[in-house]
Amino acid sequence: MTELAWIDLALTSARPQAMGALLRYFRNLDLAEEAFQEACLRALKTWPDKGPPRDPAAWLIFVGRNSGIDQVRKRAKHQPLPPEEVLSDLEDTESDLVDRLDGAHYRDDILRLLFVCCHPDLPATQQIALALRIVSGLSVRQIAKAFLVSEAAMEQRITRAKAKVAAAGIPFETPDAVARAERLGVVAAMIYLVFNEGYSAGMPEKADTPFCAEAIRLARLLLKLFPSEPEIMGLTALILIQHSRLDARFDKDGQIVLLEDQDRTLWDRALIDEALVLIDKAIRHRTPGAFQIQAAIAALHARAATAAETDWLQIDLLYQTLERLQPSPVVRLNRAVAVSKREGPEAALALIEPLAEKLNGYFYFHGLRGGLLKQLGRYREAHEAFDRAIALATTSAEAAHIRQHLDSLQREMASAEK
Repeated sequence: MTELAWIDLALTSARPQAMGALLRYFRNLDLAEEAFQEACLRALKTWPDKGPPRDPAAWLIFVGRNSGIDQVRKRAKHQPLPPEEVLSDLEDTESDLVDRLDGAHYRDDILRLLFVCCHPDLPATQQIALALRIVSGLSVRQIAKAFLVSEAAMEQRITRAKAKVAAAGIPFETPDAVARAERLGVVAAMIYLVFNEGYSAGMPEKADTPFCAEAIRLARLLLKLFPSEPEIMGLTALILIQHSRLDARFDKDGQIVLLEDQDRTLWDRALIDEALVLIDKAIRHRTPGAFQIQAAIAALHARAATAAETDWLQIDLLYQTLERLQPSPVVRLNRAVAVSKREGPEAALALIEPLAEKLNGYFYFHGLRGGLLKQLGRYREAHEAFDRAIALATTSAEAAHIRQHLDSLQREMASAEK
């Protein structure tokens, strides 16, 4: 790992703890974020020469707090603080700070930060966008991509959310049990979006990003706070099963390997076993939710020793249940895969054709449609669909995957014309 790479990883991993503590200290999102950014700049200057601190989060909190205090005093025209080298000399202070900032303290800070960002006074889209930006440090570009909106629109959304938090005087305290339960769904959705940002990176060297690890850590943290909440069990199980396939998702050339073609011996059975226990526990509550159903679908794939043993009937039924709970063209698109396995490509194509207008800008719609048309021997239509898909690809791996389909299609077309 390069020098900048390990520093970036350390900063990303420490962000939730550091931001939570700085928010608790300053009670102002903008000031906490500015203090954290200043601490990151200091880390980039200091760590390459002195090496990583024993606890990066503690270091960032200490330096960020000093920087923030300095900014507050300058703005208030108070007496300046002592020289920076005195404030930021961590030789004698870091050990004491690490001892005070134990895991329980960190947990409270992170949860406080999560629930402040997901306050009901904010619209749902602003809640998730703000949490993605503040808690996990995703860029505006990354968040805009997740929401399928422009960067300018997302920048405005986040700015409005921060302004509303400041104007509304939202308390920077861990909410009580009732308030936590009310905001739980939004917090869970935010964690899943963080995971997806890493999972959908589209390159083997980027697929195991800090986003995936952070989402899993936050989900487990949330599960400790809500140990009997089946939807949080479902969320945690879902991302664990998806992450278990990391080593099988790409071949040696970095090309995408579809689920049905993956070497299942490469799946992380420890993560799968942990997830299956959570799913079985959630089912006993008999209160099905969207994350539980998605986790149950993932579990059916995980339990199948080979692709041929996959229970497509149960997967189809689960997708139908999910569609009733959470109507969405993307859910219908996913269900079409199960239908194609059970009833053939023609039935699946009939299921997704009505989605053409809503999903015209969605890569996976055109990729699936092209594959179904190819199976039906409608080669020219398939070619058009694949062309559209490759134009919408957001990663080189996605584009290469569609290129493979196009090459195969060309061979089939040439053979059919002979």
